[in-house]
Amino acid sequence: MYNLDINIIHEMLSRLISLAGHIPLPLVGVGGGIEAKETVDIASTIKFTLIFIAGVGAIFGFGLAFAAKKFSVQMDPRVEKVRDVLAGAQCGACGYAGCQQYAEAVVANAEVKPVLCVPAGKHAAEIISAITGKQAVAMEPVYSRIMCQGDCKKSIKKFKYEGVKDCRAAVLAGGGDKSCAYGCLGYGTCASVCPFDALHMNEFDMPVVDIKKCTGCRKCAEACPKKVIEILPGSKAVLVSCHSKDKGAATRKNCQIGCIACGMCVKVCPFEATSITDNVSKINLDKCRVCGLCATKCPTHAIVDLLLPNRGRAVITESKCIGCNMCMKVCPVNAATGELKKPHTIDASRCIGCGICVAKCPKQAIDGTFNAQEVFEKAALKKQSA
Repeated sequence: MYNLDINIIHEMLSRLISLAGHIPLPLVGVGGGIEAKETVDIASTIKFTLIFIAGVGAIFGFGLAFAAKKFSVQMDPRVEKVRDVLAGAQCGACGYAGCQQYAEAVVANAEVKPVLCVPAGKHAAEIISAITGKQAVAMEPVYSRIMCQGDCKKSIKKFKYEGVKDCRAAVLAGGGDKSCAYGCLGYGTCASVCPFDALHMNEFDMPVVDIKKCTGCRKCAEACPKKVIEILPGSKAVLVSCHSKDKGAATRKNCQIGCIACGMCVKVCPFEATSITDNVSKINLDKCRVCGLCATKCPTHAIVDLLLPNRGRAVITESKCIGCNMCMKVCPVNAATGELKKPHTIDASRCIGCGICVAKCPKQAIDGTFNAQEVFEKAALKKQSA
């Protein structure tokens, strides 16, 4: 072991430090080898920066201009004209994502009809037809139909829901608070999403459709978590307003006005348009003639007839009637009366306008119902062929 005096060590360090002061050290790190200046020429720095930015901007500008010219898409000026005519609601009733997409499609595609923008109305359809050179063929309007009648008075709840007043939120709580797993929850989600104010909740927490405002845009149907809203043609207004697939006993227990699959509608339908599928009545809209007979015979009133107040009633032309009693035999509501071989009459207060008597009358002596004109035309053709 060497015992060095502290003074000796101190002297040695002092000499090393002194020696290091005379040795040139290598320039390392950022800026190494660059002679620093005590002053900066601000004007030249700014000038250089501006020139650099201008050069980079010019390069990118020429590049963008070239790309825009190379990949540009020519827009048909008619698209903008059509777009200005549309309602601008972006509702999707036309079947396209938005108004711009429909405008492009109706101009470019010969098969796209110019009458698809229902909110814009008939006048807009005529203008679009003139712009595109297409014929404006009127289309049957479609409306939202509520396929449930189980309001808070007619249906039973399985628990008290105190969450967010929204059907989509309520369905997360055990499928909703209604005992019927298929029924309307009644918290107004459909009304809140309607862009045309065509849906309102009544005092019994059921949505009511205003067909004067409804465009059939399908937003309410898409928002309904229970899928009790369907978009249907306006003329098809005899509907099974129930979606329950439970057996009759369970349906009756949960709701006073649900379909119990009794089959009465199948028995009375003169056009074979009704059937029972999955414990609920179904109406084939292609076969249905909207006679409303099934609605009058349904024991739970699950089938609704929206045309009944405005449906034409049967009227007998006495000069043609031979008193054959055929109308009396086929009338399902006993509205036809009369004596044999004498002109008959029809009680308008009982008649539902089903048109059965019109179709069965051998002399075409009954008019006023929805199918009268068709019956007369067939009879005329039959006479000509004979």
